[in-house]
Amino acid sequence: MNKKIFFFDLDGTLLNSEKKITPKTMDALKHFTDAGNYFAISTGRAIDSAMDVQKELGLFFQGTFLIGYNGGQIYDCAKNKIVYRAQIPFELVGRCFEIAERRGVHIHTYNDDHILTKKTGECMDYYRRVIKTPVTVTDDIFKELKFGPSKCIAIELHDHDKMEEFRKEVSELAPDKLSVMYSNPYYLEIFPKEAGKGSAVVRLCEYLNIPIENSLAAGDEQNDISMIRAAGTGIAMFNATDLVKENADVITDTDNDHDGLAPFIEGAI
Repeated sequence: MNKKIFFFDLDGTLLNSEKKITPKTMDALKHFTDAGNYFAISTGRAIDSAMDVQKELGLFFQGTFLIGYNGGQIYDCAKNKIVYRAQIPFELVGRCFEIAERRGVHIHTYNDDHILTKKTGECMDYYRRVIKTPVTVTDDIFKELKFGPSKCIAIELHDHDKMEEFRKEVSELAPDKLSVMYSNPYYLEIFPKEAGKGSAVVRLCEYLNIPIENSLAAGDEQNDISMIRAAGTGIAMFNATDLVKENADVITDTDNDHDGLAPFIEGAI
């Protein structure tokens, strides 16, 4: 019952501006997990993209979990399997794509190993600077889906007002079934209401029989707020948005480029 679990967002939180983990933060993570605690990456990325980060940076600690699609999937690394999957109904996926097409906003979704889109271009190129998941371009994305997807993402690089109009229309589609929120100024995340990073905190704590007060969560953007509020200790990065800081229990003294999390990881042991 004394074991703890730490939930980490990736970009802007665990990773620095160069998409790396500094030696000091890596050492703190090793000490934390060597003590028998659990480590969970919680990201808006797909599970396979989180795995790429895990492999690239050597994040193979005991007791590691990957939470993808803003809580839409939970992957147990020790068992090598998805232990939770939320799904957007096909009908709502189709409606989101229709609205995006009408408003001239890029949108794509995912199956378990590919990005699925009707067309590529500047927005997809920008997205794939970091996300290396293979892309399938198809007029019928549903042919590529065995399950309802755990997330759709809309991208608009130049006209935020256009994205806001898209957000408002999608938010009215099924407010009881869909969450719609920004993960950064250019990316609008669309995922099942039952998911969310905060719901994943609760689910994984129950799965591991860890009291919620023994959980910690750190993030920097709007889609991290639910897990920061759900965890026993919610941590906002020094570089987090003001709204994230308002919802956190504590704020790091330094940003993600200066080992902001290291003292909190060591202090949780």
